[in-house]
Amino acid sequence: MDEQALVTAARRGDVQAFNQLVLTHQTLAYNVAYRMVRDPAVAADMTQDAFISAFRSIRRFRGGSFKAWLLRIVTNACYDHFRAHQRRPTTPLDEMLIDPNHSVIMTDHKESLEAFAMRQDLGQAIQRRLDQLPPDQRITIILSDIQGLSYEEIARATAVSLGTVKSRLSRARARLRDYLQEDAELLPSRYRHTSS
Repeated sequence: MDEQALVTAARRGDVQAFNQLVLTHQTLAYNVAYRMVRDPAVAADMTQDAFISAFRSIRRFRGGSFKAWLLRIVTNACYDHFRAHQRRPTTPLDEMLIDPNHSVIMTDHKESLEAFAMRQDLGQAIQRRLDQLPPDQRITIILSDIQGLSYEEIARATAVSLGTVKSRLSRARARLRDYLQEDAELLPSRYRHTSS
């Protein structure tokens, strides 16, 4: 059954169809929440709450991309979390790198220890710098550059216009690039700006 058929069935109250939607999108929803709040337990709770909220309001779903609609719920939960805690997350990236439940981790057994250490240092620098972005820019760059959503899907997920998505993404990338130049020694040489 394709996703649209699952959504239609779920809107009629078919719990099995909704469970299939959960199975399809739970990793994406968790990864977005985790990248934003950087706490596995909080991200898991937010993901579960997002699916409960989606189940309760699926009859009001107006069509279009279920994934974007679901990510809008997750994004709103992240914003609510930040408003409630009035701080940015501080969980170190190395927890994510060793967390076997985090699906973006890839192990390359051919990678040397030195290359692994350099990649880990760069990953920590990138996450530190992502944490410095305002939440609206951070969610935009996570959805675009980490999760691979289109501009249109990001606009629906964050409830902003396409122009706002492009603007936020441009500003986030520029800030991240500037931040990373401060950690230039961690960047592969092809990404370093030289003053010559």
